[in-house]
Amino acid sequence: MPIAFHPLPTEAVRAVQRGGPDFYGHSPERATSDGAGIPCRHCLRTVPAGRDYLILAWRPFPADQPYAEVGPIFLCADECAAPEATDAIPSFLASPEYLLKGYTADHRIRYGTGAIVPTPEIPARAEALLADPEIAFVDVRSARNNCFQTRITRA
Repeated sequence: MPIAFHPLPTEAVRAVQRGGPDFYGHSPERATSDGAGIPCRHCLRTVPAGRDYLILAWRPFPADQPYAEVGPIFLCADECAAPEATDAIPSFLASPEYLLKGYTADHRIRYGTGAIVPTPEIPARAEALLADPEIAFVDVRSARNNCFQTRITRA
């Protein structure tokens, strides 16, 4: 089954990059990258050394509900280009493993789908989860801090 990794929506990202608030209504924090481990959820790349980035609270769900997790993410401070959705593992997923969870169309966690998965095995695990017609998408989160990374859907 073909899958696709998705960046955050450009319109929402631009609002924050242009001075808009994060999920909690706060101004994002600003920092300068040392070039190691600052993954932008929009361009799906690591923020280069010496470039500024934003730290903000993000909820990758359309409405409040018990499974609508909010957590910290990083974005390039300057406007960056989002890649097309692709089946290739984004280069910014550089940790050895990630937490994958399947969600239903109403954005509820499908119990029993959460698992820590070695990075090279993410596509196979996502395909297996998305083979279940009740699973609409799979979220990739940090295995250590639970931060949202990217969303995977059927291509």
